[in-house]
Amino acid sequence: MAKSKFEYVKQFESEDKCLPNCWIVVRIDGKSFHRFSDVHHFVKPNDDRALNLMTKAAQCVMEEYKDIVLSYGQSDEYSFVFKKNTSVFNRRGSKIMSNIVSYFSSCYVFYWSRFFNVQPLQYPPSFDSRVVLYPSDKNLRDYLSWRQADCHINNLYNTCFWKLVQDKGFTPAQSQERLKGTMSSDKNELLYQEFNTNYNNLPDVYRKGSILIPSKEGSILIPVRKGSILIPSKEKAVESKPMNSTYPNTKEPHRGSVSFSNSLDHGTKMNPKIDVLHVDLIGEKFWEEHSNILTSR
Repeated sequence: MAKSKFEYVKQFESEDKCLPNCWIVVRIDGKSFHRFSDVHHFVKPNDDRALNLMTKAAQCVMEEYKDIVLSYGQSDEYSFVFKKNTSVFNRRGSKIMSNIVSYFSSCYVFYWSRFFNVQPLQYPPSFDSRVVLYPSDKNLRDYLSWRQADCHINNLYNTCFWKLVQDKGFTPAQSQERLKGTMSSDKNELLYQEFNTNYNNLPDVYRKGSILIPSKEGSILIPVRKGSILIPSKEKAVESKPMNSTYPNTKEPHRGSVSFSNSLDHGTKMNPKIDVLHVDLIGEKFWEEHSNILTSR
């Protein structure tokens, strides 16, 4: 292949290969989603539409990148765990990170109307991302435990905060002051005594987040629409006047017509079936029931 004298600039590119024999985790996080949720009138403290949309986008990512063995999501974030020996994008961190976050963002926008119906997007959402490597199974489990513990802590606080605002008429500042310095036991007591709410009875998805794993049932066959095809005609180029031209005496060559085929070609492809769970990740039970995750190579 011929080379130009300018190709030396490729020397400035960094390889940024992820270390071998490490779990690759890509975590995406909504950028300025406090403002985004306010502008789009998310239900507080938890909006099922928004949570389900995040999970749908994560499912799409797992269907596209089959080396992902587990995803965990809560609020406006998702973590994607690649198997230890993955060779996706030759283990280049920047390539993995950019592809995951861009595809997730695209799917989030693409499926917005399915979950929010007639409510339009007011402006494009964006997500940041990072790649983190975990050398041991314990490191990976501790990371996922950290994210699930964070889900519980944030949800307990937000549930109390919005109960005070919505049911007691507190201002956000007053609610924040009321909760300052409180422990988890204090917040549970507040919910039970003042709002007759048992925190443990709230939906698991709010308290534990969402775990996505490939189903043990295997893959499913889904229809694929291949779409219309642009077909340029083989007509000989002729000269013709442009319609409604400002300059009626100007002629321009007609390069042949372009049309869409009327028939849409349909096919099928195999996609992994993804199970969505809302269970405890911190204890041993999940890992005993899904031992194949840590042994996947």
